[in-house]
Formats: sequence, C-alpha cells, structure tokens
Amino acid sequence: MERVKIVDLIKDPKIGQEYLVKGWVRAFRSNRFIQLNDGSTINTIQAVVDFEQFDEAILKKITTAAAVGLTGTLVASQGTGQAFELQVSAIEIIGEANPDDVQRTVMQPKKHSLEFLREQAHLRFRTNTFGAVFRIRHAVAYAIHHYFNSKGFFYLHTPIITGSDAEGAGEMFRVTNLDPKNPPLNEDGSVNYKEDFFGKAVNLTVSGQLEAELAALALGQVYTFGPTFRAENSNTSRHLAEFWMIEPEVAFNDLRANMNLTEDFLKFICQYVMDNCEDDLKFLNDRESQEQAQKPQNERNELSLIERLQFVVANEFKRLTYTEAIEVLKNSSHYKKKKFKYDVSWGIDLQSEHERYLVEKEFKCPVILTDYPAEIKAFYMRQNEDGKTVAAMDVLFPGIGEIVGGSQREERLDILKEKCAAFNIPEEELWWYMDTRKFGSVPHAGFGLGFERMVMFVTGMTNIRDVIPFPRTPLNAEF
Repeated sequence: MERVKIVDLIKDPKIGQEYLVKGWVRAFRSNRFIQLNDGSTINTIQAVVDFEQFDEAILKKITTAAAVGLTGTLVASQGTGQAFELQVSAIEIIGEANPDDVQRTVMQPKKHSLEFLREQAHLRFRTNTFGAVFRIRHAVAYAIHHYFNSKGFFYLHTPIITGSDAEGAGEMFRVTNLDPKNPPLNEDGSVNYKEDFFGKAVNLTVSGQLEAELAALALGQVYTFGPTFRAENSNTSRHLAEFWMIEPEVAFNDLRANMNLTEDFLKFICQYVMDNCEDDLKFLNDRESQEQAQKPQNERNELSLIERLQFVVANEFKRLTYTEAIEVLKNSSHYKKKKFKYDVSWGIDLQSEHERYLVEKEFKCPVILTDYPAEIKAFYMRQNEDGKTVAAMDVLFPGIGEIVGGSQREERLDILKEKCAAFNIPEEELWWYMDTRKFGSVPHAGFGLGFERMVMFVTGMTNIRDVIPFPRTPLNAEF
C-alpha cells in the first residue's frame, strides 16, 4: 500500500477506507492511543491500537520520537478532540528511539525554552513551534518567487564571492586559499593578494544589489534572492552573520514607483501566509497570546500576530519624509515626556523605538519614510535637488520597525563619481558599476528585504535565530 501524508488525509478523510501513514510518535498513551506526526502539517493523527492484537515486544518499541508505519482503517472517533482516528491493523517499527535519550532532548514532551531549543537546532524541527516556523518560512519563499514571476521579473543569481563592498561598511568575511601561517607578503609586510586564488582580495557578499542593477539596465526588471554575509560582531536578537536577502531592481522606476512596488509586494506576502498557512499561523498566534498574557499590561503587544498581518494588508501605507517624521516625533507627547531612550534630532539614524512609535502610536498603519540625510545612507542613492538628502525609503512595520530599505539609484555619472569620492570608494574598484552610466543610463530603483526579518514578522518570533534553520552568529557556527 502506498503511504499517504497526514496533511492529505486530513484534507480528504474517507471513513471506512484503509490507509498507510508513516511518521514520528508524539505520544503513546495507555498502550492504546498513538499521536503521529509526519511534518507535513502541525496536526497529528490519532491511531488506536488494540494491544491484545500485537506482541508486547512491538508495543515497547512505540516510544516518543520513534518512527513507525501504521496501516489501518479510518473510523469516526469515539472520543473528543478529533473527528476521526485510524484503527490500526499493522505496525512497522521504522526507527527506534531510546526513552532515556529522548529525555535529554527537545523531543521530551514538555515546554522548552527557545534558548534550549537553539542548542539542539538539529532536533528542534520536531517541535510544534519550529515545525510551524519552517513550514511558514517555505511559504514566504514560495510567495516571493510567485509574486515576482507573476509580475514579469527575472530571477538573477548574483555572486556570493565579490571584490566590492556594496554597503561601504567594511564588515565583510575574507575569502582566501592562502596559507594562514605563511602568506606571501609585499615589501611593506602586507599580504600579497595577487598570489591568492582570484589575484585580489575578495569577500563574501553583503548584497547582490550592485550586480542586480547591471542586469536591470538590460533586462528591465530583475530580483535576487540569495545568502548574504556580514562580519558584524553583534549578538542582538535582530542580527545574523549569514542571512538571506531579496533585492529587486527595476529600470525606469523612480522613488514613487519603488514605494508602490514595495507596498504591493509586502501585502501579497502577508495575504499569502494567511491564505495558505492557517493551522501553523493559528498555533503561533495562540502561542504568542499565551506568552503575552504573562507580561505586564504595558509591555503587551497591542495587536495579535494574525491582527498584525491583517493590519498590513488592510491599511494603506502612510508616506512621509524623514524631515516630517522628525517633526512628528519632536512634537509628540512621548518625546516631551522623555519616554524615548534615544534623542531625536535631524540627521540621526532613527532607532527602532522611534520607528515603532510612528507605526503603532502616531499613524496606526505601516509607514514609508523617504528622503533621508545623505550622510546616513549609502553612496549609490540618488541625490535630491536640495543637496542634503537622497531619494531613499524605509518601510516600517508594527512590532519590528524597519523591514525594508530601498532607494532610487544615482544614474548620473558625474554625481556618482562625487559620491564615491565623498565615501572614499576608489572608482577603479567599481569601474564596471560606473561604466553602466555611460551607455544609455536611465532612472532605476530597488529595495532590499531581509528574508529572516520578514519571517520574524509573519511568525511572531522575536529572535532572528529562531527563523533560520542553523543560525550563524559571533562564536556560533555549530551544526
């Protein structure tokens, strides 16, 4: 008999039909009731065993975390909690699990801290929480590809190994095959990277944007979706050393068109998750509600997880300039009563508390801020006519603050050269980027969405380490 996945059985249960299901035992109660899960859904199926029909040696092997195959007839359930159950006629022990070993792992059937679960990232997929998170992570990835494909974008694979620093921050991982104990040296004692594999110093990429711009100026509209790396010694709940980025680039788009694309894109993802991840989303929503109930009233989220997704889809994003936002913050009672931890003044890089205030308190909808001071934004952003600001945009979400950063790119070669000089970026390092401005340069724009930030938002998880299978952070490269 061919195995049926539990998710398919639940979608179309046929009472009286015989099924073969395979999965892992979540619980085996009274030597009679098996709760089986196969990862295809957060839901388990209850299987009922008549212990008098099976050898005791077989029953002893049915332990929590053991892998089994169960053949039986689907019948209406006699108990509460489920509409149907599997009346077992045959049992196959596929993989045993020693109860003593199970007791020291996350598969022990009790509530575990997220910190403990991270220590066993190789096993945490078996838990309800992480099963739900990673099924939703897949759905978000699929939604992203589906959206761009439906809009006529071309998927571009940009290089992971690069000789350029798109962000100009210098926090990059070096890639080399030189002997670390005896590298070739120049006369001044510095490492001679001309003898390295690529004949120059190269790094792991922090962004595929610069390369995506090259393609957009020929193919019209492209997007990247790949791993990026940042050697930032940060142990916050929002930072990883290895993460994934989505970066569309569109020729002939200005900042307004870029904002329209971003808003439509983010709404599509949220709606897709609500439409296709109902069971997992409900579980995570209930989990968050239980955690919130244990916090003081003033520390609780105003909106539940599902309400936050609905909040994004239902509301038009408020658009205002950075300068206007600074004025709103300075005129707020929150600022006047000194409730902000960080000060507010024109020229600062807004903190998460400022961003969340604008979204959650002031406008009560997602916010897009534009036209930031040039000094706090990257060299490639288009300079505005005032000479002080650039055509940048940040999208702010409830509970998380900034989730997307983007801009209209600087298409004017003379100004781009001035920007490189101001940022101490040697033109020869980016000759190919500058070259595209010599052959039919056009206005173009794009944005970057941190994939893990998006997954955090749609799952309600508060630590970025909990939305990527195997997090890479300072002093942590396990698994």
